[in-house]
Amino acid sequence: MLKAVIFDLNGVFIRSPKLSDRFEKDFNVPVSEFLPKLGEIMNDVRKPNAKSAFSYWQPTLKEWNVNLSEKEFWNYWFSAEKPSEEMITLARDLKHRGVKVITLSNNFKERADYYGHYPWMRDVMDRTYFSWQTGLVKPDVEAWKLVLKDFSLEPDECIYFDDQEKNLNAAESLGIPSFMFTSPEDAEVTIEGLLS
Repeated sequence: MLKAVIFDLNGVFIRSPKLSDRFEKDFNVPVSEFLPKLGEIMNDVRKPNAKSAFSYWQPTLKEWNVNLSEKEFWNYWFSAEKPSEEMITLARDLKHRGVKVITLSNNFKERADYYGHYPWMRDVMDRTYFSWQTGLVKPDVEAWKLVLKDFSLEPDECIYFDDQEKNLNAAESLGIPSFMFTSPEDAEVTIEGLLS
């Protein structure tokens, strides 16, 4: 019996154009230069006790001649991110039907704080796990084990959606049925098939 649906957050509930593409278009920073730096910085800021995320970005922005204050940088990044109304509706429906809705996100404090202003995050989610709080960065299987433990779930009592193969493989290794997120419609069809 399906008791919970665990979702990734970004790319599922929150959609946005690629930051690397935007930096190339707006600041002439090649994607090939941006992506390695993004990976390096995100590796540090997603963990507990990280310094201010901007302190990791500031030297690189200076190197790229991108003259943005901390406030301007976060606004530039986060304002392009848009919640998926279809996913919010799906999550609300699941919750009304007694299915737990959980998100598992590799994210950093400033971004999570920004998401805190979305009322739907509190309304439709039973819990959101951010890596900067838990110290568990996907695809570390301990991230899913924590969810299972906190909600007293067996792996076959929940399913997982993500847009990254490595995370799906990690969840599957624990026996959690996992699905590539392609659209809200496909996710709904998959979930309905398991609930009926």
